[in-house]
Amino acid sequence: MTDPLSGIERLQALAEPLAAAWAAGARASTTVGRERAILRALGVAGLDRDGRPLAWSVVDRWLAGAPGRLGSGIALPFATAMLVYEQSAQDVALDVASGAIDLELEGQLLADPERRTAAEAEARRLALAALERMDANRTARNELVGMLGDAPRPWLGVVLTETTARAAAAEAAALGLAGADMMRVEVPAGRELAIRLLDLGLETADPAPRDGLGDPNDEDPATAPVGSQRGLSLLRRMLDQIAAERRDYIRLGTAAPALSAPEQAVVAAFERVDIVDADPFAEIIGSGIDPDRTLADHVFAYRLHARGGATLALGAGPLVVAPDLARGVPPGPAGLSGRALALQLLAARIAVAGGLDPSSVSLGAIPDWLLDEPDAASRGLAEVAVRRALHPGHPLAYSAPAPRDDPAERRVTATWTHLVAATLPAAGDTAYIVRRKPVEAFAGAAADHRASTTVAAAVAQGLGAPTLRGASAEHAEAMIAEARATLEGLRDLGWRAVLGQSMNPSQPSLLGADAVADRTESFEPFT
Repeated sequence: MTDPLSGIERLQALAEPLAAAWAAGARASTTVGRERAILRALGVAGLDRDGRPLAWSVVDRWLAGAPGRLGSGIALPFATAMLVYEQSAQDVALDVASGAIDLELEGQLLADPERRTAAEAEARRLALAALERMDANRTARNELVGMLGDAPRPWLGVVLTETTARAAAAEAAALGLAGADMMRVEVPAGRELAIRLLDLGLETADPAPRDGLGDPNDEDPATAPVGSQRGLSLLRRMLDQIAAERRDYIRLGTAAPALSAPEQAVVAAFERVDIVDADPFAEIIGSGIDPDRTLADHVFAYRLHARGGATLALGAGPLVVAPDLARGVPPGPAGLSGRALALQLLAARIAVAGGLDPSSVSLGAIPDWLLDEPDAASRGLAEVAVRRALHPGHPLAYSAPAPRDDPAERRVTATWTHLVAATLPAAGDTAYIVRRKPVEAFAGAAADHRASTTVAAAVAQGLGAPTLRGASAEHAEAMIAEARATLEGLRDLGWRAVLGQSMNPSQPSLLGADAVADRTESFEPFT
């Protein structure tokens, strides 16, 4: 009998050169998000005098009328302004945002070798302080885990539903005492994404002045957004208190929206966020973000995740339907699975090329949409077995699908719960299982979680690696074949292989295509 997993080595061989080339191109680029993140790392925080995110305002003012400056980076002209005006990073940022300081003039001063040398030294000083803060948080995490102990994997995670910091902290405290090992915060869209969607007519209201990354010093903790840096800081302290009480470390996770990966990486490293859910291909396929912009954002973020010790969470792969629309045929489950598998593989390889260890990159085990397909159990077993064979060094992870309003919600939720229990023995190393349960029902969910993971471990030890047969073997073979075709298409056709007509030169450009540029400045404060 033919081994249904026999095509996996070919997938790995196809993915490696693509991932290496894309990662190298991303490292040679910069974006407005990356420049905002550098400012935040150098000490710029909070809002400007008009209530807008300060780092956003500074970069926006710097590029106004001269978008070609992006490739040169903002770090050196900003450091020059700090030296010229003898002000802190925060004060200089406020003056730039208000128009009192024009960074174009400071950029011109860099033609003087002495001023450039001084600016480089100042930028390195600020960057070193940022890196020392990241190192301290990584050390604190390791020491707390060593002192308090760690819950056995897979950890039981939950998505917080409260949106303000104090309410979310109270919710997290109750969930932690009920047995949750990880709390995930879904960060709202940032100002850049909101403005771009508004320009396209996809949003009808002005973007809120306090986006998910705001951190004003005078903000009341009771009303601070839980996804803001101030909110995450408060939540981190609460989780440490509950962890000390129950004698198990509790992890904090964030789910980053599109166009926010670099800034979320800074916040994660500064506030000891343990798990960051940020998938570049979900942005490209699901949110329509320009691929070059997305990869440049994420590869920069990986450098900070590696320094801060955060785990990167990648999904099970995006839903790609453009090839089916082009052919005018309905998509089949194996085809969708194969494309998702190919893009997940590329995302994992790019993350490793960006500096992350495979053990620090968790991968989604089962796509959400699979629950609506016929014979979801057989297909689900194939999905997990293929991913385990394809990614031996990565932990897998399960995340419950978002709640639905239709009557079939209970059936889908029940299917997911039982599918997780059934496939865990084939999953091997599993980082976490995120469930969506209210506080009052969580104690029972925690008991079910411990029982199912204990049974799964015993089954895996007693039976060993599964041998796929029947419908599971057929699904595995078909999805691997489609994954191979997808990787070959990306190699030969580029992004058109998965984006279709959205990459046609006659069509409007993808979101963020105007906010990425090749780097023209050799100095980089976080090398």
